[in-house]
Amino acid sequence: MKRRLVLSVLAFVVAMSSTVAAPGGMLSTRAAENPNVVIEWDATMLSTFATANVPPPAATRLGAIVQAAVFDAVNGIAPRYTAIHVAPAAPPGASREAAAIGAAYAALVSLFPAQKSALDADLAATVATISHGKGRSNPTIRRGLAWGTTVAGQILAWRAADGFNATPSPYVFGTAPGDWQPTPGGSGPPKFRTLATTTPFALTSPSQFRPAGPPALTSDLYARDLNEVKAYGSATSTLRSPYQTETAKFWQGDTPTDMWDRVADSLALENHLNLVGSARLLALLNMTEADAGIAVWDAKNAFNFWRPVTAIGDPTWAPLLVTPYFQEYPSGHSGVSSAAASILASAFGSNAEFTVTSNGLPGVDRSFTSFSDAIAQVADARVFAGFHFRFSCDDATQMGVLIASYAESTLMQPVSGEGD
Repeated sequence: MKRRLVLSVLAFVVAMSSTVAAPGGMLSTRAAENPNVVIEWDATMLSTFATANVPPPAATRLGAIVQAAVFDAVNGIAPRYTAIHVAPAAPPGASREAAAIGAAYAALVSLFPAQKSALDADLAATVATISHGKGRSNPTIRRGLAWGTTVAGQILAWRAADGFNATPSPYVFGTAPGDWQPTPGGSGPPKFRTLATTTPFALTSPSQFRPAGPPALTSDLYARDLNEVKAYGSATSTLRSPYQTETAKFWQGDTPTDMWDRVADSLALENHLNLVGSARLLALLNMTEADAGIAVWDAKNAFNFWRPVTAIGDPTWAPLLVTPYFQEYPSGHSGVSSAAASILASAFGSNAEFTVTSNGLPGVDRSFTSFSDAIAQVADARVFAGFHFRFSCDDATQMGVLIASYAESTLMQPVSGEGD
């Protein structure tokens, strides 16, 4: 199977490389700018996810799979870091750029076969760019593509057994105060329960950083945060400002994977990261996001906490935005975003300037001068949306920091002491 995939990639490149022309002169623009193909294919990955309408919890895992393949392919040629899963075994003279392209393409076309035509066009365009139109006739390109395809196959096989696609155990609805109940817009058990038992990329187990749990329903903290979301998260709130309403919609309108990968791509280009550095950054970012998602879902299923719409218990009260159909504690977006921001802060500095965009609100963006400010806004957004308590966002934010620190200290460690 792996050999057939390698041959199909190479055969396609041979057929297309001499004739490909990207729409609107895109190919010539790429060539003139000497592009970073790792970042180009990250953008292709995000576009592929958007076309398939991949939900946020699933996007974290898929992003990690694709970027792990890209890193092990690039790093497997004269390795500078420990491998994620595939031992360095690239053929002599293989092109790192071709390896990155081959890995990203092979992973994406396997995961999204319905988008093969669009991915074929991207493959042909980028290969033609790095080979100056010669395609497979360049032996370094041919070897790199074959190596990248091989790596992707091994990563896909590895993660196929991670438990995400397993059949979940029967779900028993609780009846005590605080137990999760179905919310408007859904039915049946809470979604994505298998994420809670998915094998992490860096963590020793999904429960490694499980938080203490939500506060007692009789506590002052619970009462304070319940009153806050009731007042500011209502669909008819008179306290929430137009900017706060936009904030809720902005952060809900796109997946954390999309939003933070775009930030990473922009900062990597601004800071002139090389191919290996870009591959390592995106792999670390996406695997940390995936582990944060796994850890958050472990906690969601462990504590099985109710949503504000259930807790408030007023049939006339509705949240600003539709409540996601799974347990409330802790906040998934806060946990994943905190993990992502921690990785980026470590790479570019806590006070780096960056802009976040959201496909859910075209033309609207949010600019920041620190990652902590962005994460604080994510927490605000979940409260203003009406479907999270602030303590859930605070606990998830702390989880994200711990998960990022652990991932950074264990994954892809330097083997030469040279760094990027």
